[in-house]
Amino acid sequence: MARADRAALLVDGDAYFSALRQAARNAEHSIFIVGWDIDSRIPFPPGAQDDGLPATLGKFLDALIERKRALQIYVLDWDFALLYAPDREILPIYNLGWRTHKRLHFHLDDRHPPGASHHQKIVVVDDALAFVGGLDLTKGRWDTPRHAPDEPDRRSPDGKPYAPFHDTQLMVEGAAAAALGELARRRWRRATGHDAQAVGPPAGDGLWPPGVEAEFRDIDVAIARTEPEYEGAAPVREVLQLYLDGIRAAKRSIYIENQYFTAVAIGRAIEERLAESDGPEIVIVTRRAGGGWLEQNTMGLLRARLIRHLVPRDRHGRLRVYCPEQAGLGEECIDLHSKLMIVDDRLLRVGSANLNNRSMGVDTECDLAIEARSPDETQAIAHIRERLLAEHLGVEPQQFAQALERHGSLIGAIEALQGRDRSLSLLEPTLDPDIDRLMPDADVIDPEQPVDPERLVEEIVPADERPHASRRILAVTLLLLLAAGLALAWRWGPLHQWLDVDTLRALSREIERSPWAPAWMLGAYVGASLAAMPITVLIVATAFAFGPWTTVAYALSGSLLGGGLTFALGHALGRRVVRQIAGKRLNALSRRLGEGGVFAVMVLRMLPVAPFTVVNLVAGASHVRMRDFLIGTALGMTPGILAVAVFSDRLAAALRDPTPGAIALLALVLVAVAGGALGIRWWLRRHSRKRAAEQA
Repeated sequence: MARADRAALLVDGDAYFSALRQAARNAEHSIFIVGWDIDSRIPFPPGAQDDGLPATLGKFLDALIERKRALQIYVLDWDFALLYAPDREILPIYNLGWRTHKRLHFHLDDRHPPGASHHQKIVVVDDALAFVGGLDLTKGRWDTPRHAPDEPDRRSPDGKPYAPFHDTQLMVEGAAAAALGELARRRWRRATGHDAQAVGPPAGDGLWPPGVEAEFRDIDVAIARTEPEYEGAAPVREVLQLYLDGIRAAKRSIYIENQYFTAVAIGRAIEERLAESDGPEIVIVTRRAGGGWLEQNTMGLLRARLIRHLVPRDRHGRLRVYCPEQAGLGEECIDLHSKLMIVDDRLLRVGSANLNNRSMGVDTECDLAIEARSPDETQAIAHIRERLLAEHLGVEPQQFAQALERHGSLIGAIEALQGRDRSLSLLEPTLDPDIDRLMPDADVIDPEQPVDPERLVEEIVPADERPHASRRILAVTLLLLLAAGLALAWRWGPLHQWLDVDTLRALSREIERSPWAPAWMLGAYVGASLAAMPITVLIVATAFAFGPWTTVAYALSGSLLGGGLTFALGHALGRRVVRQIAGKRLNALSRRLGEGGVFAVMVLRMLPVAPFTVVNLVAGASHVRMRDFLIGTALGMTPGILAVAVFSDRLAAALRDPTPGAIALLALVLVAVAGGALGIRWWLRRHSRKRAAEQA
């Protein structure tokens, strides 16, 4: 809890970006930007060039540094998963780190458990003014409350238009901002290992943006966090507890805006209130669709399951789930991204936490909450709810207030004002039974606890194989899930509209006709080996682009060439340097390599306990001869390359022409590959036991 001199809710990106730009211009000492995604290329905001500073975010921040000699800017961006790469700025460290002033500090934060993300959206200016909510400083976030279909400024940096976007951000001034500054400093210290520079006193009270009316004055603000357990730090689950407390304390109404609605614990709490004869009305506003085909058939499916579970239990007719609509959008819908809850006229909470399981325990989150303790504060919260619902219904706030007074309920007022071009429509989610049968439960798609590789290994891998297997198992599992998702998207999703097997075949034929094709392919394998990229991924890519026998030739020769070069590199670097690269793997790998020359290398290739490049370097730093290494590599990798090539070829054929015969042949190939893998595993174990008995 911290005191705020003033606080105001900023609705939609235009209000937030404008207020933030005005505050940043007056910063004297520090600006902290903490985000899930940050894009230096966005107009900030569109049309804001009248202050003499550059329009785009990155150049604007750099220009501020040049103007203010004491100003330090710290930008902390989540070191995002590769899955999000197509939607993000390429090499943000180049535009926000290398190309900017030395007092603009940029860092990608990867200090989180496997599978988690840093999802907070916080900006703190001089420890005197702070912004917290659902809005990242990235593309696709700016819009006005009109959400007009033909808004000319609603475009990405590349000029492409995007769907209307609704979100909220809470702005606080005073001690609450200083507390958020300390939170940002702790994140920076944990991510970088260095302390941010201390902040001097702000120059007067000139940070509050002119034209923004304060809705609250001299009020307590609660900072609620989610932080997963990580490196000995205890988990923090304040976000979840505040949600549960708010739902249980409601007397008349609960109003929620949220991008997602899949959190199991929240669903149970709502179900308990629906069972009461005199419980509160519950109105949830969420987006109709969004996030692409894959998200709609994972998170969208979980939302549909939860809504279908709750609706039959709403015996008193007090639950409504709506989505905001705007005429003229065609197939698009308003992308509602806000994370807001209002309980009665007493509690307002705004932040980054989605109503999904991840936000309750896996991802790093930050919400702000205000509890009304006076009639003026109660009226301010009620007015915020009226303003938001009026925006969604295309009416003035006063019109909604009158409808609410006339009908005596949120649902009654909403239904009385429906039917305009801008309106709220009842969300009736559909479930594709085929996809519903395929998709697992929420604890797999949307977990509430971080992924624990060691526990996964304990359940799957025999005890004598565990020491080095956890990361490999997790990586292979994620790779298989990604491959399956891409295959589904390719056949039944939008991916086939712009990329199909014939396109890849045509591209491969162009490459094959080039006299430089062998050099390009061998160079790709050498580059992957030197860059420590997973060689299996490159083999799969080769198999999809070329026929099976061409794949075997390219993959085997490329693997041998890349392996030989990194073997020589390991020999040149020596054991001491390679130890720093391979870490704890060095002694175990060296010992295994020293046991049997060709056979040992072959075993490592068939049942890899370390990445391809690491094995090569360690082998080079050990006493294995180059000849034995190359022979063992060829023998060990050939079965796997052949299996991947044949399977990928049959998979491509089945995707191109999914006849029963093609699918049956694909299944037979899969069974054969699995049987071959099990057979090799059995033979290696039998051989190892036999050798151990002979040595005993």
